[in-house]
Amino acid sequence: MPTNYLLALYEKTLRLPFGRQLFSLMFARKAPYFKTIRPLITELRPNYCELRFKKRKAVENHIGTVHAIALCNGLEMAMGAVAEASIPKHLRWIPKGMQVNYTAKANSDIRIVASIPENAWQVGDVDVAVQGFRSDDTVVIAGTITIYVSEKPQR
Repeated sequence: MPTNYLLALYEKTLRLPFGRQLFSLMFARKAPYFKTIRPLITELRPNYCELRFKKRKAVENHIGTVHAIALCNGLEMAMGAVAEASIPKHLRWIPKGMQVNYTAKANSDIRIVASIPENAWQVGDVDVAVQGFRSDDTVVIAGTITIYVSEKPQR
């Protein structure tokens, strides 16, 4: 059983009917705007998160593709999940910045991946690689979310 609280919750919910959906809903409640894309976390492990969301009217822009902000919501949610699932217990994190490039039309359901090198966990800026793919595996958005990592205060 994983020692990280988020990984332990993920593993526990996977044993339940509709466990992935339940876990995704619980995690999306951490920041209510995550719910707007109706995400489904399909894989969560140390230093890696993958989620998916459907292209539907509520996340489309005026030309019928997935809106840039919906894509960024997916990137930020995956980054948050991988950070919480991976950070050593003596450290804490906060988002510092996001740099993204839109590389192709997002005209299908979306798969988002966030990953962090295992040796990246240190005090200071840590870059989380984020990418979004359409259903044919074409990258539609790619970038980096920088988080600031610091020591937790002594209690």
